[in-house]
Amino acid sequence: MKKTVLITGASSGFGAACARKFRGPEFRLILAARRLEKLEIVQRELSDTEILVLQLDVRDRKGVTEKLAALPVPFQEIDILVNNAGLALGLEPAQEADLDNWEIMVDTNIKGLIYCTRQILPGMVKRQRGHIVNIGSVAGSTPYPGGNVYGATKAFVQQFSNNLRSDLLGNPIRVTNIEPGLAETEFSLVRFNWDEERAADVYRGTRPLTAEDIAETVYWVTSLPPHININRLEVMPVCQAWAPFSIHRQEE
Repeated sequence: MKKTVLITGASSGFGAACARKFRGPEFRLILAARRLEKLEIVQRELSDTEILVLQLDVRDRKGVTEKLAALPVPFQEIDILVNNAGLALGLEPAQEADLDNWEIMVDTNIKGLIYCTRQILPGMVKRQRGHIVNIGSVAGSTPYPGGNVYGATKAFVQQFSNNLRSDLLGNPIRVTNIEPGLAETEFSLVRFNWDEERAADVYRGTRPLTAEDIAETVYWVTSLPPHININRLEVMPVCQAWAPFSIHRQEE
């Protein structure tokens, strides 16, 4: 039976890579993002796959509710929801951060994820099948300077995923939180307001994860036998590890 997969933030990065990984006659894809022209490029590339492109800003609660409720009949029964839409903005310390950036991160990474989940989950429960894959971050567990609200939003994703599993006990619905570490996509470009040189510095001298690495991970967790649930999967490149505890030392 064909599986229907809804991917948010599907115009680039992890989302577009997931679309490519789920291509083929055994899948039906709903690719959602704000940038329609980018979605259409992905759609043309995957011409061998049944695809619906959906211009959608996950921050818009009314838009999410109305557009997902009005999906064409072949696309209504969603088997896999990949909550990928998300972003980081800025790297300033909290006392200097832009409050607008904080609000955008909360609205996208938290509210957008719960709007999509709440709209899709009842259908999964009714049909007694489905898998929700949330894209978190290692920043949800490990703090770093300038991570402030971004890390807090990803901590929410982690705990929300855990609580979904608790709420769904007794239902054959799977929930997975995938937490990437250093990965080279548009992430740093967006974080630094499209400053290409500053974004490139993040990855200089490293071999980071790629969007395809994360897409492979998403595909793997959703391809396991239905009685297996991967609760949380943290993925980092070999060049990355946890930093030692920070200690501030005063000059004597």
